[in-house]
Amino acid sequence: MTESTGLGAEDRKIVTLARSARARNGVPEGAAVRDETGRTYVAGTVQLESLKLSALQTAVAMAVASGATSLEAAAVVSEAQTPSDADRAAVRDLGGPDTPVLLAGPDGTLRVSVTAG
Repeated sequence: MTESTGLGAEDRKIVTLARSARARNGVPEGAAVRDETGRTYVAGTVQLESLKLSALQTAVAMAVASGATSLEAAAVVSEAQTPSDADRAAVRDLGGPDTPVLLAGPDGTLRVSVTAG
């Protein structure tokens, strides 16, 4: 169960989706983003010999490829303690500096909420 106290229903949803992607695919990270129309895009870490993307970078790329023009929020589930600068930059490029980036641990507990800033 996702322990994301204090989050609204839509933010809890993207944390849950990110957690599910991580578990289902057996990857280090899972991520989900919500675009300006409320659509969600879910992804896991990509680690190919020729292409390496974090889960959040992949989710942002999926949103862009699907025609999203902005983001409302992003979530990543990881062992990390803070979102990486590269992840925040990807969210900022599409959603702007005020877009919330939620980081939860593998158990779904929210660790930190920052802006893409």
